[in-house]
Amino acid sequence: MRGSQSRWRGVLPGLLIAGILLLGSAGSAYGIPQINVEVGDADDSSGLPLTLKIVLLLTVLSLAPAFAILVTSFTRIVVVLSFLKHAIGQQQTPPNQILTGMALFLTVFIMAPVWQEVHRSALEPLMNGEIQEGEAWEKAIDPVREFMFHHTREKDLQLFMGIAGAKDVSRREDIPTYLVIPAFVVSELTTAFQIGFLLFIPFLIIDMVVASILMSMGMMMLPPVMISMPFKILLFVLVDGWYLIIQSLVTSFA
Repeated sequence: MRGSQSRWRGVLPGLLIAGILLLGSAGSAYGIPQINVEVGDADDSSGLPLTLKIVLLLTVLSLAPAFAILVTSFTRIVVVLSFLKHAIGQQQTPPNQILTGMALFLTVFIMAPVWQEVHRSALEPLMNGEIQEGEAWEKAIDPVREFMFHHTREKDLQLFMGIAGAKDVSRREDIPTYLVIPAFVVSELTTAFQIGFLLFIPFLIIDMVVASILMSMGMMMLPPVMISMPFKILLFVLVDGWYLIIQSLVTSFA
């Protein structure tokens, strides 16, 4: 038994090497494309090496979801919609996928002028070979920075500038982007919570009225949520709630 095991141990590496050689010869015979990865100097000395460009592209694609969430209107919209669902008292309706999709498409609609400016000033010249990657990045980030500055509270911006020791910076152009992004996110969360508080008030009044009526009738064992839920939905439908909320969210970025 041990002799057969040692015999197979000697045969298996040979079979593996022979199989690789056969696959290589069969691939060349049947025209199967071969992939060769080489690392070397770029032919074009004026730009970045191709391998480095691929690494940068993969890095940008991996950070794209976080970038799309934190430097756009997505944060405010999705937080407000989440507040609305909890204010009504529905934990499953509408589903989170629908709210996230709505927030995503509203973000595309609101950020369309910014993306058009990025395409016009950065992406199109880069594709035409008029500018290099570094200049294209600077031109692409400028419209996004202007959007963030417009919706960032001065108090939040001063907070992160003070933490980073950049209090002496007077011009907006000299403020680093890594300080603008967290200040913008904090401002968006603050605004979203303010809107969410205003959304809770009418539904909270309905809950208090229903709970008071049930207690006065001695029906303490009946959950007030079961009675107030239809009235909340009715109030939301009568005032055309979706129209008002979407209108308020979109116009808040004007």
